[in-house]
Amino acid sequence: MDKLIIEGGRELHGKVTVSGAKNAALPLLAATLIAPGDHILHNVPDLRDTRTMLKVMETLGAVWERNGTTIWVNTTNLTGAEAPYELVKTMRASVLVLGPLLAREGYARVSLPGGCAIGARPINFHLRGFEQLGVETTLTSGYVEASVKENLRGSVVYFDTPSVTGTENILMASVTAKGTTIIKNAAREPEVGNLIDMLNLMGAEIMGRDSDFLTVNGVDNLKPVETTIMPDRIETGTYIIAVAATGGDVEIEGCNPSHLPSLVEKMRNAGVHIEAGESSFTVKGNGLRSVDIRTMPYPGFPTDLQAQFMALMCFAEGVSVIHETIFENRFMHVAELQRMGADIKVDGATAIIKGKKREEICGAQVMATDLRASASLVIAALAAQGKTEISRIYHLERGYENMVEKLQKLGAVINKVRE
Repeated sequence: MDKLIIEGGRELHGKVTVSGAKNAALPLLAATLIAPGDHILHNVPDLRDTRTMLKVMETLGAVWERNGTTIWVNTTNLTGAEAPYELVKTMRASVLVLGPLLAREGYARVSLPGGCAIGARPINFHLRGFEQLGVETTLTSGYVEASVKENLRGSVVYFDTPSVTGTENILMASVTAKGTTIIKNAAREPEVGNLIDMLNLMGAEIMGRDSDFLTVNGVDNLKPVETTIMPDRIETGTYIIAVAATGGDVEIEGCNPSHLPSLVEKMRNAGVHIEAGESSFTVKGNGLRSVDIRTMPYPGFPTDLQAQFMALMCFAEGVSVIHETIFENRFMHVAELQRMGADIKVDGATAIIKGKKREEICGAQVMATDLRASASLVIAALAAQGKTEISRIYHLERGYENMVEKLQKLGAVINKVRE
């Protein structure tokens, strides 16, 4: 097992390029299952999660090759409709093959998902939506079995709470359903928009992109497509926060500034100098002021940046309050930040952070508990005084491509070693 060793207290300088978005690549890879033939996806990050999704697709009969950041996928001959526990347990997004398999085969058997331990994240939203489309679902021995007797039929699907993967699954199932499907209170995240663009290129008729009201007119079939994965807005935000925490001057390239409206506002409120270009950010470290945040569905503050922002607030002047409204167990990084000297108190879904001077936060031995918690510990370690050792970094490698190398090029003293 690998760990990171970081010598903190150094400013970051230079340029860093953002990779393709993990949370967009996974549903777009799954969507290739709907239409038989050769698909080409560009800007696909090479991560544990994308490799897991490709393994899931292999078990279904898909064939693929990677050339740099481009993946060719052939889905002509599907040989199965089951996503096994051995793969799904490591990545919750594996459940995204349900919608495409129902659209193409009318049947799917997928293990109940696993992934990060940040909350229950049940898939009941998905199952209720499928049932509205005429799907019969049963839970047997830890597996979801879903089948359609005749044809998927258009219907109205309402989400009590916006669900990104739920919206994506229903979209992929409904594109070939008979009639019109309306999705109310749909997720508005840019990753959903990336999927809608791909499906429309394939011949789907989806209207309402970037809104919470989506209309899908079912078509007879879709065709293979060549498309591009959007930049990773969470990776972008992570580097913005890292520069703010450590100081320095960094240009973040290959991103989409319009995807992070709430983070940019909060960073400016915190005293960080940040300028947005057409496809880049320039971030300069400055004195930090405490700022409160509340995680919300897009375009609100992303829950996937909450842990990183908490690490930043440990170095800010004053007291900040963070409310986590999306996942009930997403403060697992608090205990590890406290080991480094952070002053954080948790009351239910609220964390109160009293900022300290940089020299009062010191390196320590800490353990990553989930993907975004890993990133928060990296940020804290880069800004803290002394050496930090972060274990269980396989979480980090699920969602950040070449983070160690990218940070090294910015001047960070960070190395991956075997434990």
